[in-house]
Amino acid sequence: MLPVSVLAAVISLFITKPDKSLLSAIDWHTLGTLFMMLTVLEGFKQEHLFNPILKLSARFKTMATLSLFLIFGVFFSSMFVTNDVSLIIFVPLTIMLFRGAGREECILPVISMENIAAIRGSLLMPFGSPQNLFLFEQSGVSALKFITHMSPLCISSAVLLIIFVLVYYRKELGKKTAINEAEIVSKWEPEGRVRRITYLVLFIMILVTIVTRTKLWPFAIAVVIAGVLAVNRRLFKSVDYVLLVTFFCFFVFSSSITANPVIGDFLKRNVGGHEYIWVILLSQVISNVPATIVLYPFTVNLAALIYGADTAGLCSLIGSLASVINYRIYVREYPGKGKKFILIFTLVSWIFFIIVVIPGYLLTNWKW
Repeated sequence: MLPVSVLAAVISLFITKPDKSLLSAIDWHTLGTLFMMLTVLEGFKQEHLFNPILKLSARFKTMATLSLFLIFGVFFSSMFVTNDVSLIIFVPLTIMLFRGAGREECILPVISMENIAAIRGSLLMPFGSPQNLFLFEQSGVSALKFITHMSPLCISSAVLLIIFVLVYYRKELGKKTAINEAEIVSKWEPEGRVRRITYLVLFIMILVTIVTRTKLWPFAIAVVIAGVLAVNRRLFKSVDYVLLVTFFCFFVFSSSITANPVIGDFLKRNVGGHEYIWVILLSQVISNVPATIVLYPFTVNLAALIYGADTAGLCSLIGSLASVINYRIYVREYPGKGKKFILIFTLVSWIFFIIVVIPGYLLTNWKW
């Protein structure tokens, strides 16, 4: 993903000559939030702060119920902490739990369904995803109206996810699974108490920063950096900077493309009235967040744009930057298995996409 994103960014700079406006067009807020979450949750992992969730997960006696717990943990948490963050929290937990249960063959199908859960659960709330937040702020509609219009897609997606899980485990619905709690739950060492408290406080601050949409997010980044430097400066060596650079390159690409007058004129003549298909297709090139930002100025049907953006992530890995995060977490744990991830992910996502794409299009007639 990194070479592809870098190549795309470099090519875009030849399409549109870079200037100072390029830097201001990059979504630094998203990049900063991602950096904070990657850093603090790496601290969670090293200090075993997920132990309470791991203990709760160990109580589920079948793979179907355990998978439903994890998938809907992503589904509901994504509504409030964004789809990116929910995957950063739950995908590593899923890998850890399934390893403990000796069921690693189930990891890819389940984290693919978690990816769907992140994309379709987050669409309900105005702040569930970056594209929702952007369109909510631009549209001026009330939060209640936004939630009302998104609820049919959210509810139907939840039902479909339950069906997907039941079908996947259809041959072993009642079969018990044994998760050895001792193997997945590590002891909290007394000397790590200050670090654990620091990471928890920083995590709460990050969530407040996300939910309140405060303009003080640069201050929050400074607090995270200062806090980590104070308790464990070596933590910065473990942060996934490759993912951050990948995001940065995609934002450079979308910003450069948008600034090109020829491309802008073409979009002005062709996007209006066809927003649903345009955002789905463009998202497969630059992902749904940049695609939404690019197409919004040329949109006449806001419903079509937002329904399409929240469906686009089901088509391919690049369709949603949340999917890129999911991929990156997996290949860090299983190097060399990226092709297998893409194969399973694409299969599961496309089955879901085929089911929901037409109902989503029909809903575009429900004007906002």
